[in-house]
Amino acid sequence: MARAATAARQQEPAFPPPLAVAVAVSCEAVSHNLAGQKLGRKGRVTRERILAAALELIENNEDEAFTLSGVARRAGLGMSSLYNYFSDQIELLLAVLEPVMATAEAAYLAQARDRWLDEELADRTQAFVRAYHEFWARHSGLLHLRNSLADQLDVRMMLHRINSTRPLIGLIVRQMSDQGREPGSPEISMATVLMTGIERSITLSTDKRLPKLTGLPFDRDEERYLSCSARLLEMAIRDMRGKSA
Repeated sequence: MARAATAARQQEPAFPPPLAVAVAVSCEAVSHNLAGQKLGRKGRVTRERILAAALELIENNEDEAFTLSGVARRAGLGMSSLYNYFSDQIELLLAVLEPVMATAEAAYLAQARDRWLDEELADRTQAFVRAYHEFWARHSGLLHLRNSLADQLDVRMMLHRINSTRPLIGLIVRQMSDQGREPGSPEISMATVLMTGIERSITLSTDKRLPKLTGLPFDRDEERYLSCSARLLEMAIRDMRGKSA
């Protein structure tokens, strides 16, 4: 009995915490597979194994395209088994993104939930931008793939990209003013432009494909980019606070 339990645990996919918790929560929320069968422990472990295989393929294998057949091979499953859980590539990608984005709260969003004091603004914006960069660096393959598919006008990826950015923009707006939260307000416009630019600079500094695509060494002076982004964020918040006062 003990040997069987040990073997079962060894078959369970391993995720680094806190991602492991987020994956478990997301899988617990799925009660049935696509065939309508209720998921027990074995079914949830299989689903987690698929997510782990997909994440490994995306993050650790730059030369292999992200395909359902590639995920099935890594998970040790047949295609028919994989189709019991996911109908297509985008659906699987969304399932991988869900627990990853659930870790964004602890990774960087929580840092912006309390109001940054004026005298701490420089330090707080620096810490926030660095935390945001670390999140992107940790999940660069996945987030770059999402953005690439969104740029190709995949509607589901476009919506995911927009919806995952909205809470971040809302928190920056709150740092600027207790007002100005109506669509089209100067605060929302400024926060949108700022976060678009900051994400773009972080996207460039975490893109592992650029040296191979360009054939040139890529300038990864992250310190320079992060400091500039944090400084712009600080100045924009100070400016908006001054106007609202």
